[in-house]
Amino acid sequence: MSNRITSLFNIQYPIIQAGMIWCSGWKLAAAVSAAGGLGIIGAGSMYPEVLREHIQKIKKATDKPFAVNVPLLYPNVEEIMQILVAEGVKIVFTSAGNPAAWTSFLKAENITVVHVVANTKFALKAEASGVDAIVAEGFEAGGHNGREETTTMCLIPMIADTVKIPVIAAGGIASGRSMLAAMALGADGVQIGSAFAVAEESSAHPSFKQRIIGAAEGDTKLRMQKLVPVRLLKNSFESAVAAAEAEGADAETLKVLLGRARAKSGMFEGNLEEGELEIGQVSALLKEIKPAAAILNEIWQGFLTEKDRISQFNY
Repeated sequence: MSNRITSLFNIQYPIIQAGMIWCSGWKLAAAVSAAGGLGIIGAGSMYPEVLREHIQKIKKATDKPFAVNVPLLYPNVEEIMQILVAEGVKIVFTSAGNPAAWTSFLKAENITVVHVVANTKFALKAEASGVDAIVAEGFEAGGHNGREETTTMCLIPMIADTVKIPVIAAGGIASGRSMLAAMALGADGVQIGSAFAVAEESSAHPSFKQRIIGAAEGDTKLRMQKLVPVRLLKNSFESAVAAAEAEGADAETLKVLLGRARAKSGMFEGNLEEGELEIGQVSALLKEIKPAAAILNEIWQGFLTEKDRISQFNY
């Protein structure tokens, strides 16, 4: 398949692995890229020198294109940007911040830039800043989320009708069926997080992966809207946040409750009760831990199968 996204990234399939903190190390990114998608190293959970190590390792593991995701509000962002340039990274996904702050710097280094948004207002701002594409992430997505709580089904056509640059759909996509739906809504490609979080190559803790594939409908909740909205699996920490919010907790109270290294404790170290377990609603559809290449291939083959099925409808 060839379209604006495959051409932009020089990849075989318009399937992008999300840059998930504590899940997206070089092994997962390399596996996705080698299988024909675009793998992403998630810099949000890495010290600068750790990120450098992951970039060097993925370059040895595959000659296929890969990207790095950089949350712009995180510390050390200047040092991270210098590392990206020094290590010859060609594609950067930015999130959690103003794309205007770094897009021109990255573009001056001939780096392709993609920014993650959750509403049309910021999609237009990202386009105006000069990014090459946009990830439009709906309310279903895991991790940090938009305050508007706009679902993917509504968000994708709104943004596709608003901007001229390619749109990558994210949130609730883990199968060929949902990929086809996103493309029908106007997306040029899809970004997938939760399904790759349970890949064999994901750096998520094995206990966290088992918790994900055991999740049922309704087992995730959007919490901490007064701080930074984040979708979490239910556990003791999520219950404590829900109780605090029910009592009217402000942002400072929630920040104290969140504490330090809560996400690392849950997703990377496997503390399933007191840790922060970020995952999407689509976790209820995930039932097996498999290699990343198998996950990508199943999504692509499912996409082709559903496209053929729909093309045979006789109206």
